Amino acid sequence: MNGLKFCKISLSVVLYNTKQEDIENILKSLEYVKAAYHLYIIDNSLTNDLKINFENKVNVEYIHNPSNPGFGASHNIAILKAIEANNNYHFVINPDVFFVEDVISEMVNFMQEHPRIGMMMPQILNLDGTIQNLPKLLPSPYSVFLRKIKKPNFLYANFIAQYELREVPREKIYDAPILSGCFTILNLEAIKEVGTYDDNYFMYFEDWDLSRRVNQKYRTVYYPLVSVYHGYESGANKNKKLFKIFIKSCIHYFNKWGWIFDRERIKINRKTLKQFK
Repeated sequence: MNGLKFCKISLSVVLYNTKQEDIENILKSLEYVKAAYHLYIIDNSLTNDLKINFENKVNVEYIHNPSNPGFGASHNIAILKAIEANNNYHFVINPDVFFVEDVISEMVNFMQEHPRIGMMMPQILNLDGTIQNLPKLLPSPYSVFLRKIKKPNFLYANFIAQYELREVPREKIYDAPILSGCFTILNLEAIKEVGTYDDNYFMYFEDWDLSRRVNQKYRTVYYPLVSVYHGYESGANKNKKLFKIFIKSCIHYFNKWGWIFDRERIKINRKTLKQFK
């Protein structure tokens, strides 16, 4: 299994009226994976029309979940099943992600070599091959606001370079307190300790919240030696309904962790930046 020690690996993908092209892309990507794995498909669509894509696949478990409780809550269904099955590692994967090499085995191998890593993400690329700047410092209300309005330019440029760690060398492996949930490997021992996604987030901020909880007790690592492609759309900037969901999740996040007074945020961000000095 590509040098891996024996371990049990699972993956989950949450669907909602997902395009056929995206489903075909993720299934094609999984053909590169040499390690054994179990795939959970959580389909939040009203109908189970997408089930046909996963029939007669021995390592796939299709779960129709039309109540659509949200991104994190839906992945929790798979994560809890993975824990019950005594799996060691679990990948959370967006349906609009694909890859062209065996990123799964390499990431698991690195996690096995570094057991204090609780959560890790690879380099995420746009479809044109440019890098999505997804690892971040812990956010403040100010950083979320400035990242949305992107003005004034002289202030925004310096802020975003530090907040999104944009000036770190491209292939450097480092610890970041915020990792994106679009493609993440979870050490299930860590998840047993800190908990799964917070179901109170329907969408947005649930990955930031989980990253922060894992980071309190384990390492949360950016691993850019492998890459996946992600069709990033930033729906909250274009859709009023999604923007309202974004605001609700934002309020829940800062109510939970602190708005202005958050000493832990300052401490963790300083520790993160210290790696690069």
